[in-house]
Amino acid sequence: MLSNKTNCGVCYSSTGTHIFVVFVMVLLVLAILFGNCISLAVFLGGKHFRTPQGYLKVSLAVADLALGVLVVPFSVYWELSLLLTNSTFLDWERGTSTGVSWYLCNVVGTVFAGCTLVSIATIFLLTIERSIAILKPLHKDSVITRRRTLMLIPLSWLTCYFLALSPMIFSHGAIVMEYDHCSRMCIYAPVSSTHAGQILLLFPAFDFSLLGGTLIINALSLATIHKCTRRRRMLAGKGHRLPRLSFSDIKATKTIGALTIIFTASFSPIAVFVVGSVIGYQWCTFSFFAFWILASNSCFNVIVYIVCDHHFRDGARKLLLLSPQDTLQSHNSTSQSAERSTPDIRCSEL
Repeated sequence: MLSNKTNCGVCYSSTGTHIFVVFVMVLLVLAILFGNCISLAVFLGGKHFRTPQGYLKVSLAVADLALGVLVVPFSVYWELSLLLTNSTFLDWERGTSTGVSWYLCNVVGTVFAGCTLVSIATIFLLTIERSIAILKPLHKDSVITRRRTLMLIPLSWLTCYFLALSPMIFSHGAIVMEYDHCSRMCIYAPVSSTHAGQILLLFPAFDFSLLGGTLIINALSLATIHKCTRRRRMLAGKGHRLPRLSFSDIKATKTIGALTIIFTASFSPIAVFVVGSVIGYQWCTFSFFAFWILASNSCFNVIVYIVCDHHFRDGARKLLLLSPQDTLQSHNSTSQSAERSTPDIRCSEL
């Protein structure tokens, strides 16, 4: 997440382009706020989601919501300031290098980096939770508890924000946060041509380690589901008693798999940009698209939930169409009846 010092002729080619970019930023803010507020309302309002998996999804929604509340609006503020004052980026940067905006940029940049890491860590924890439910269904309730989940969530947030602050702490001032005129976000920037920027390679290494492990575990869980389904068909009618693997567990595993694939695709351009910047490449226009693709990922999760999770889909529909009291009652009753009517798939525990 290195800042570029090159000119970005494509990004600021005209006032019309600048206005269009700001308009897209505003739309992204609205999409992030709307989608994640719906997610939080559904997850916190229905008894069906008061589970370890539901708590982790709430943590993921809060991390995404932070981008819509603080990170993207700050970019909108900065870009509007440039438009309204008819200033160049360098003029505006000189006037705010020691002001309130400079301190806000440090906060905003840290929130962006920290929430990105939190999202990756939360998806990894969701994958672990689903893999235990699929691979060890008899041990699920004893291993995955609400207490342990509620302890892991704040621990993951503290760890991720420590990692987000570590480049500025351990570089001894060689790396700072600044508003980059290419990516149009507050990101890390080396203050000199030293090798301090190499510390930022820890981010793609850490992120892809978690994402790679997540993809492998998801693949193992899905392979187990496929194997379980085949075995159930072979043993149908023979009276074999096998541990239960519910349909909801299978759908949840596929949902987490979709979240992992989408986030990996959104984060990959950032990893390429960081590695290229440390090597010495200057990719101004590419950095703009890389960072904003990652930011746009914050409004994708609600779409995945709506497509893959019928409980969430029903809850969101009732939330938008009914009064709050009717929504809560009908959603809880629907979730309970759906759980009672959900067929169980039985397979042997690996």
